[in-house]
Amino acid sequence: MQTDHAILEQVAQAKTSLERADELIRQYQPFIKAQASRALGRLCTEQDDAFSIGMIAFHEAIRGYSRARGSFLQYAALVIRSRVRDEQRRERRHAPHARLDQPGPEEGQTLGERLADPENPVDAAEGRLATQAEIRELTATMAEFGIALSDVAENCPRQQRTLEACKRAVRYAREHPELLEELLRTKKLPMARLCEGSGAARKTLERHRKYITALLLIYTNGYEIIRGHICQMLAPQGGERPA
Repeated sequence: MQTDHAILEQVAQAKTSLERADELIRQYQPFIKAQASRALGRLCTEQDDAFSIGMIAFHEAIRGYSRARGSFLQYAALVIRSRVRDEQRRERRHAPHARLDQPGPEEGQTLGERLADPENPVDAAEGRLATQAEIRELTATMAEFGIALSDVAENCPRQQRTLEACKRAVRYAREHPELLEELLRTKKLPMARLCEGSGAARKTLERHRKYITALLLIYTNGYEIIRGHICQMLAPQGGERPA
């Protein structure tokens, strides 16, 4: 398989040619299976719906890719895993509802009692695996920017006023996607724009540059679980969650 750099020309051609897109998808079927397998947590075969979803997602990645997004294969991997996980969640939401008085897997326990248990070990295990996978992906992405998880923890604002200033800067960047694209392209925070748009003092944002960069990287890719936690943290005081 070629390096990501070598396929950029093929990706550009595939954007305007379905024939070239199909050829590229066929060439990268092993890659697609591997990413779908990671999302499933088991081996994905050509008979799995996840494989078809992965090929569609790979084509979506071709159409949506720009050099500002960095490595094409990293971007495609995130899109594939995100779409497969989205489908898994959709299937769970729309699964036929069993009667709550139906016998559960343990003797003397109904299904309703099992579902009522907030410590369902299967769901908890799935959640832990998905979260661990996202953390590994995020750690690798941050490394490209010279940031480690320990840096983020040490760089986290300690005072409420400082935290609010960082929140404003992150929200402003999310409302202006071109700033996120500039971050990915240059691997530097667009500090002047962030200060002007959020009203935060430059010295404050400079002091917490690594923390802000990590938060913005989370919003440039498919880190659904981590992003959910961050959305709660970034919610304006009063309980309203950001869009």
